[in-house]
Amino acid sequence: MSWGLYWSFVLLVALLAIAPGPDSMVVLKNALSGGARGGLHAAGGIACANVLQGTAAALGLGALITRSQPVFQTVRWLGVAYLCYLGFQALRGAWKGNYDQLDDPRRAGTKAFRRWREGFLSNMTNPKVLVMYLSLLPQFLHPGVTTAGDALLLAYTVAVLGGAWQLALLFLVHRVRNWISRRRVRRGLDGATGAILIGFGAAMALES
Repeated sequence: MSWGLYWSFVLLVALLAIAPGPDSMVVLKNALSGGARGGLHAAGGIACANVLQGTAAALGLGALITRSQPVFQTVRWLGVAYLCYLGFQALRGAWKGNYDQLDDPRRAGTKAFRRWREGFLSNMTNPKVLVMYLSLLPQFLHPGVTTAGDALLLAYTVAVLGGAWQLALLFLVHRVRNWISRRRVRRGLDGATGAILIGFGAAMALES
């Protein structure tokens, strides 16, 4: 694989990474309730899931999953349920507006793994991520010319660029933290984030 082809891939993936999606919403949800560190934990979970799905796609395991309709549909409906669950959590937070308890630093350590798990599961149960790998990677790989190492390089590039965009999102949230800390703003952002997550879940449910 030539470097010219690789940088074309990087440009395409960078454009895909900044498109609004469930991953960004999950990071934003956790950043709102747990600050930059909370969002970072969620982004770490998403990165781990991206690496696993990318590895599966690069090594040919992803194609087996998408061809098995019972497995694929199970993953899809788990993803629908989980996105809706996260959305209802955000909406409940907006309804209650009890942010003093959420911001208690003594509870931060106990929530770190939960935030990581939210990021990991939201990405891992989203079959569109695996389908994206399986549809995108072959466009830049040629049988008999490229190797498994090339496929893994492309897959991990997707994970790295996705993580870079989420870090940029966290930086933005940190820059406007004083504005976000206002109770009315927090409630509005939580409500919008919850509605968008449920919307993504509904869209996934309606896809054939």
